[in-house]
Amino acid sequence: MEIVYVYTKKRSDFGRPCNFSDRPAEVTVDIPPDPSAADGFMARNPVDAYVQHTSDMSEHEVNTERVEVETRGVNHTEGGWPKDINPQEMEQTIRFRKKAEKDENYINTITHLGTLMEHCIKQNNAINIYEEYFGEEETDEVEDEPPSAKTINVIRDPNITKRTATHLSWHPDGCKKLAVAYSSLEFQQNVKDMSFDSYIWDLENSNKPELVLKPSSPLVSLEYNPKDSHILAGGCYNGQIAYWDTRKGGLPVEVSTVEFSHRDPVYGTIWLQSKTGTDCFSASTDGQVLWWDIRKLSEPTETLVLDITRKGLLENALGAISLEFEPTMPTKFMVGTEQGIVITCNRKAKTPPEKIAGTYSGHHGPVYALARNPFYPKFFLTVGDWTARIWSEENKESPIMWTKYHLSYLTDGCWSTVRPAVFFTTRMDGTLDIWDFLFKQNDPSLSLKICDEPLFSLRLQDNGCFVGCGSKLGTVTLLEISSGLCTLQKNEKTLATAMFERETKREKILEARHREMRLKERAKSGGRDEEGKEERPEESHDEVLEQVRKEFFEVIEAELRKRAQEEAKHLRAKDKDYAGDMGEEEEEGESKLPEYEEEEEEEEDATKEP
Repeated sequence: MEIVYVYTKKRSDFGRPCNFSDRPAEVTVDIPPDPSAADGFMARNPVDAYVQHTSDMSEHEVNTERVEVETRGVNHTEGGWPKDINPQEMEQTIRFRKKAEKDENYINTITHLGTLMEHCIKQNNAINIYEEYFGEEETDEVEDEPPSAKTINVIRDPNITKRTATHLSWHPDGCKKLAVAYSSLEFQQNVKDMSFDSYIWDLENSNKPELVLKPSSPLVSLEYNPKDSHILAGGCYNGQIAYWDTRKGGLPVEVSTVEFSHRDPVYGTIWLQSKTGTDCFSASTDGQVLWWDIRKLSEPTETLVLDITRKGLLENALGAISLEFEPTMPTKFMVGTEQGIVITCNRKAKTPPEKIAGTYSGHHGPVYALARNPFYPKFFLTVGDWTARIWSEENKESPIMWTKYHLSYLTDGCWSTVRPAVFFTTRMDGTLDIWDFLFKQNDPSLSLKICDEPLFSLRLQDNGCFVGCGSKLGTVTLLEISSGLCTLQKNEKTLATAMFERETKREKILEARHREMRLKERAKSGGRDEEGKEERPEESHDEVLEQVRKEFFEVIEAELRKRAQEEAKHLRAKDKDYAGDMGEEEEEGESKLPEYEEEEEEEEDATKEP
């Protein structure tokens, strides 16, 4: 119910002036005092009053609601096509494009937009708004800075049973995501409750993984596709190869069949440079290198057995534990084996034996890391046993440079992507070493104790400023390197080239000298053998044994005689010194006697004269 009251007033009354006039005062209320009310009060004496000049404040607490951030992806599909055309069908889209390109309206629009675009392109070419004018001054400041690194993030294995972080792979489009493969590589140490999962971590929100990869067997290697950042390929502990599309979730899109896969853990998986971007190859300790097309993982496209005798026998094959491929050399690749031998291979050779081009042997144990220098691909780094070694393709007998023997085992290594003279190594005692051989050759430029457990894997981001280290207990530590170690120095390429060439020449000279000495020794030993064969007939085993015993005792007797002669010489020398001292004293005495004799003779002559 709405109540409305309408006030009415004549138009002539609007805007009239107010007339005020004087009038006598009026008493509205008069309250007389009540004396009886005073009995209810008591006088205070003395009266103290406190005055505070600050404002009164009260303490309050507020709990804000926690905001949980979750990453969600959006898939964009190609649009703008008419309903009757399927964008997946190439023929239909090509036909529609040709039809649209012949339309006059399309041609007019393109010509109109073309002039505008041409103007903008010319404007961009005229002035570079991103040009750096003071780049040289910044580099000068960087050179004075001592090498350092700081920890920016630590990611732990979320499972109760900790596993080793066996492989790291950075997202191709930046340093915000990191894929980590987790598995336990200790023989027969797998616990029943051990998880098979591996993870993709968003480094800006590392409290929980962005995506959980669920393979059929724990992943030993995991690699992003450089052409398509949604695709990852992984090598499993049971020898299978799997690939994931992050847009389709954590389950593998396809897995290779067990019959045509590796028989041992797949320690290396690398993407190849191809038009389709779907080709990769893998290596395992079963002695095989297999090539795959992820569109058809039912069987490998090509197989190579790592038999250095070139017979192609799997029982003679060397187990592969590291794999190297340089995109600038698409036909060549290298394999590091458990036996400490590096095998260089050529994929385009006609026959399987010819695919094994050569070998380099220098380590006393497995070659855990193998990497070509990104600036000079003919020089490569190997990490194994207690040392890291730098090799040249021209010298197959020995490395051109190597580090000192460390007290703990080396587990991984890689080159810097921005500086040709810098490389990284990890050790069993949890230490990361950064080497700069232009600055120092005997010791690393920077050694950092990352953790107490052994470090197992190492991966440098493409910009060279961030490095990830995976440990045996599944902890991944991310470090930011100081600008001095990730900024190309003045004349560094020239100095690095000169050092590589100098060391290569030195090793060539030493190798030639060793060859000459070996040939001389062979010639001598060959001549002695021929003389011995002519002089003496064949001897029985007992005679040879007796002859060896006789020669042994002759050597001992000769040594004893030699020692006795040396002792006798020593005694004679002592006697001579003693005799020499005595002779000097006698000579002094004799030199005094003749003076007295001359005086006596003079006295006798004086007595005879009278």
